Amino acid sequence: MSEKARYRDCRFTVADGLQLHYRDYPGSAGRPPLLCLHGLTRNSRDFAELAELHSPGRRVLALDFRGRGLSDHDPLPARYLPLTYAGDVLQLLDELAIDQAVFVGTSLGGLVTMLIAAMAPQRIAASILNDVGPELTEAGLDRIKSYVGNGAQFRSWDEAAEAIAINNRHIPASYNHADWVKMARRVCREEDGSVVFDYDMAIALPFETQGPAPAVDMWPLFEALGQKPLLVVRGERSDLLGAAVLAKMHHAVRAMKSVTVPGVGHAPMLNEPEAVAAIDSFLEELD
Repeated sequence: MSEKARYRDCRFTVADGLQLHYRDYPGSAGRPPLLCLHGLTRNSRDFAELAELHSPGRRVLALDFRGRGLSDHDPLPARYLPLTYAGDVLQLLDELAIDQAVFVGTSLGGLVTMLIAAMAPQRIAASILNDVGPELTEAGLDRIKSYVGNGAQFRSWDEAAEAIAINNRHIPASYNHADWVKMARRVCREEDGSVVFDYDMAIALPFETQGPAPAVDMWPLFEALGQKPLLVVRGERSDLLGAAVLAKMHHAVRAMKSVTVPGVGHAPMLNEPEAVAAIDSFLEELD
């Protein structure tokens, strides 16, 4: 275990032979662990501060989806789909002999969590959705599609930080250059003298090759998730999860709790005071 970061870097092999990476932060075996699932172009590093807050009181697992971070890239990009990721997550739980976990899903990770609520609801003790719901705003999807998979290379961390700030429309406005550099170091890596995004550019191919398809109604999956304790975190300035959709989610799942993080877009880092307080309260009620 690293002295600087109290976790072990671990790997496991999924059914199609890829090796996936996850961080394992130690914690009590008497509580369901937190299982953290990141967004489309992100990785397990997004959850470092959340994990440090809750370990060792609770075990925390943060997975790199295939094609991200330290996980293998998939030679068949058509498998870069939420259903594939859901199968990988269930295999990780089986590998570690974990019956139930508290799922923490940011963006894509939240969609995967909703799928698992339909596929294997018994594996979910409770869930935290971070800036995602059963309806997503086209403006946010279009913004993400505008940069995902473009293979950008940067000459320095400063240049990467500027590009990431632009991709995020400079939201939060409170971020200074050092904050954007910190984000760049979470989502990028150094390669052959350049700074590049830390994911397989081919994750964008399924969006380009699927063509017109009937929209999937995610509301039944969300309602299945709502059978267990549920907290939704939303960024006040999110362009992916609108305030009106959050209100509809409350109507669909009356027991759901939510918090809106002021000044933040898509997606909160979960280290903001409002998010920390809401998550702490939510987890305390589970114990």
